[in-house]
Amino acid sequence: MESLYLDDDKRALRRSLRHQRRALSEHEQRLAAQRLCQRLKTLPEIRRARRLSLYLPVNGEIDPTPLIPWLRQRNVNIYLPVLRPFSANRLWFVAYRPDTPMIKNRFGIWEPDVRFSAQRRNRLPTWALDTLIVPLVGFDANANRMGMGGGFYDRSLAFMHRPGPSPTLIGVAHACQQVASLPVEPWDVPLQVVVSDQGYVRRQSLSLKTGHKKGLTP
Repeated sequence: MESLYLDDDKRALRRSLRHQRRALSEHEQRLAAQRLCQRLKTLPEIRRARRLSLYLPVNGEIDPTPLIPWLRQRNVNIYLPVLRPFSANRLWFVAYRPDTPMIKNRFGIWEPDVRFSAQRRNRLPTWALDTLIVPLVGFDANANRMGMGGGFYDRSLAFMHRPGPSPTLIGVAHACQQVASLPVEPWDVPLQVVVSDQGYVRRQSLSLKTGHKKGLTP
């Protein structure tokens, strides 16, 4: 586990953590994905979800897609994040079915194509999702998340700072992406839990006062 001090450079930390996950072998990546998905299947937030968004991994991100056959067996509607056209760093959440036409976006990530995504019947308002499984670069023992720095999820989920219906947010990562602590910015949208190939951490209640940080729960 890395230490993080307040004066550390966040960009340097991002580079270090991205390097660590890219350094994992294909075998290590496959094994991590299998272990991650076994843990995800036990979460009540996943088991009760009927409308769930996940992502297609790039650059060493842990792979949640082995979960898809299990979700489809349970008749869960699956959605993918799509770069929203003509909008600065915001996302749509678009239906992902076996026949969904796919293209690579400007970051080289596969996503439903623009014509399919632009049809309102193929999208779901973000607030109407039950659960979002989101990627991250780093996380800490209180389920704080460091993203890629583009703010796509924070902008798309900013409505969650206000009262009203909203999805459960689950971060997923390799265990090597956990750090001692992360700074929290006012615009950060909090995760409920982060799941890795080795365990999970849940956001601690504000009413709980502890004298130490918790690590991954196996």
